[in-house]
Amino acid sequence: MSEVEVIRADVLGDVHHGFFGRRGGVSQGELAGLNVGYGSSDERSAIDENRRRAIAAIAADSQLATVHQVHSADAVYVEHAWPQPERPHADAMVTDRPGLLLGILTADCAPVLFADPDARVIGAAHAGWRGAIAGVTDATIEAMERLGASRERMRAVVGPCIAQCSYEVDEAFRDRFLAADDGNDRFFARSGKPHFDLASYVEHRLRSAGLTQVQSLNLDTYADPERFYSYRRATHLGEADYGRQLSAIALP
Repeated sequence: MSEVEVIRADVLGDVHHGFFGRRGGVSQGELAGLNVGYGSSDERSAIDENRRRAIAAIAADSQLATVHQVHSADAVYVEHAWPQPERPHADAMVTDRPGLLLGILTADCAPVLFADPDARVIGAAHAGWRGAIAGVTDATIEAMERLGASRERMRAVVGPCIAQCSYEVDEAFRDRFLAADDGNDRFFARSGKPHFDLASYVEHRLRSAGLTQVQSLNLDTYADPERFYSYRRATHLGEADYGRQLSAIALP
């Protein structure tokens, strides 16, 4: 049995957190590894075990809180972990409660973990392109401020996501970003069709919001099939399904 791989970020210091990929799970076949997505066709027992292993690797006594992610800019306050059918539709969570592990599921979108260790406030956001341009990271920051966090103290990490070289888009996609801000052109490179730099765009939104302690892990989910799940890669390969990886944070 391989060991669960936990990728950590220096900027978050001693805050309990981790970005996971495929390594160390029990799922088999196309979903082999640490798949945590109940929306996949995986065996429920395998997903349960994968989630148990991920929780144990970060904060063993915590409850995992997740939301029904819908590519929105909505952030919710978490008091307790919701049962699976009762999860709110949102794409970010914040809490000041110990014993909760805020978890984001991704398969190319950017997971973003936040912390203000002094205020003991944490957050987690799912930033696909729709949520990113709509301001999901801004909404998370504002929700953390309502709990007493400060932008000057906040730390944020952009986790594994699809990299620019792997993210070909069409002109209509690019036009959406240029309509929002002409300066967004710098997040598009050209090799035939435009290629979008999601991680850099999300980092830009964080820094524009006033955060100075920001880190991007620069890990490409698409290009590393042994380590990460990728929706786009699975689609290009004609695979029937794809796994989801977890990024999570808890108060120490």
